[in-house]
Amino acid sequence: MSNLFQKVQSHQKLQLPFVLFCKPNSDKIIGLFQNDNSNYFIENFKEKGFIFAPFSGPKIPYIPVDASHVYVEKVSVSDFYVASNTKFFTNDKDQSDFEKLVQKGIDAIQLGAIQKVVLSRKETAEIPHFDLESTFKKLLANYPAAFKYCFFHPKTGLWLGATPEQFLKIDNQEIQTVALAGTQVFEDKEEVIWEVKEKKEQEFVTDFIVDSLQDYVSEVTVSNPYTVRAGNIMHIKTNISGKLNREQGLKQVIEVLHPTPAVCGLSKVKAKDFILQNEGYNREYYSGFLGELNINLATFKTEQSDLFVNLRCMKIVDNVAELFIGCGITKDSEPNKEYVETVNKAMTMKRVF
Repeated sequence: MSNLFQKVQSHQKLQLPFVLFCKPNSDKIIGLFQNDNSNYFIENFKEKGFIFAPFSGPKIPYIPVDASHVYVEKVSVSDFYVASNTKFFTNDKDQSDFEKLVQKGIDAIQLGAIQKVVLSRKETAEIPHFDLESTFKKLLANYPAAFKYCFFHPKTGLWLGATPEQFLKIDNQEIQTVALAGTQVFEDKEEVIWEVKEKKEQEFVTDFIVDSLQDYVSEVTVSNPYTVRAGNIMHIKTNISGKLNREQGLKQVIEVLHPTPAVCGLSKVKAKDFILQNEGYNREYYSGFLGELNINLATFKTEQSDLFVNLRCMKIVDNVAELFIGCGITKDSEPNKEYVETVNKAMTMKRVF
């Protein structure tokens, strides 16, 4: 066992907060280990540390760098164990309930109440022999291009994920974000064909982000949409960048963007209300955002933030993994196809068991 995972083990025994993470295409694992079990919450987004924000709610926890120790460990591919596919069986009632929820969303869209809504469900799987170190290394092996993490706090529980979506990246005044939407299973074809529904969904997300940033960011540049792979799933992606106006702060940008249409819908307020009233469970930190706030924990350079949307994630409760998966609903959605999409997305986490 490496020094890093020895530290993880001791922190778990003492019930002290910590986070491990590995950035996309990086060979370094960074660990931030809090010295006490206090709850620290964001007040003005000028704090420095690792933020772990929920989908909804006023309290945003973080691990402050000035109350923690930082460890950086280099890993090589030879350390990784690539998991084989594991078969899981779905529950017919879960499928029926989710398809009814999707149909309810379609009906609301057709009535003109909302343009798009992202609906999700939670699936559980028994993992009697869960081991954090081997599971985290499987995440590293299977998803090199994703942001991989393991976050623990006695108040929030143990969370792991491998998310493909950047939320915000800021270096001084330079700001970058992405619009990510549309989903299909990777089939190793030369040409990927996207249906009108996926293209429209991507357009919604891109337009929302650009419109939301116009009062806070100048010199906005938007790339053409392109296809990206995230594990066994493919998405449509658009890169968006610009220059943060000096009179504006990170707080205003985060508040206007979160939650984005990629995890919530349009209009944002109405779609969020629909989710909270109809999903029937608490998303907690799924579809929130996480990452380095106002500091690069590898270099200790400040005025840098690197935040990701908390997708493809799970919460470990005793010997059970709770998987959170969702999909974007538009007027062209079909309930059965949307359910199948969540099954495919769930395989991102299931492959590491």
